Amino acid sequence: MARVGGRSTSLAWVVGLACVAVVGALAWIAAPLLPGTVQFVGDQLNPPTSGPAAGDGDEASSGEMGECRDLYADALWTALVWTPDAVLTPSTDAPESSASGLLDALSPRVRFTCSWTSAEGAISTTLADVPADAGAIARTALPALGFACDAVDDRTRCIREGEDGARETIEAGRGVWLSSVQDGWQPAGYAERIADRVWTD
Repeated sequence: MARVGGRSTSLAWVVGLACVAVVGALAWIAAPLLPGTVQFVGDQLNPPTSGPAAGDGDEASSGEMGECRDLYADALWTALVWTPDAVLTPSTDAPESSASGLLDALSPRVRFTCSWTSAEGAISTTLADVPADAGAIARTALPALGFACDAVDDRTRCIREGEDGARETIEAGRGVWLSSVQDGWQPAGYAERIADRVWTD
């Protein structure tokens, strides 16, 4: 085969090797991201059997909830997971709350606590079982601590807005407790969206 005039074989080899080196370096940099990407894609394609399998309107009864993933509709879950530096740490820790006296009185039996951290701040959410009259007790006790309480269907929702941008939400009804403390991280309608899933009939 005739050679094309003006082409240098040695230069072509040097450029080719440089391209291979660049591709190799990019692959090496991306390698640590591969396990997390595979896990996320797997979670999206094969959600837990106890949780939802499609859109933001998915419903789950509070009686079926046994892990953090069950608490979030797909759209909210995706928004949380894709927040920069987001990390979820599940546990059975006691609720994070400024209403320590109410916690002592109700002694909630924690199902799970979902502690999120990210570049935007932190969120701690707890789902627990409490006495059937917990909503009425919360409505009586929490206003003195700076909470504004309202009746929402057959439960009580109490919200306390902190001067530093923190937000604490406590909901109780039908023997279920749901509380969240949001420190700087305020996904749109976070507390209301998870409550709608917990108290879905």
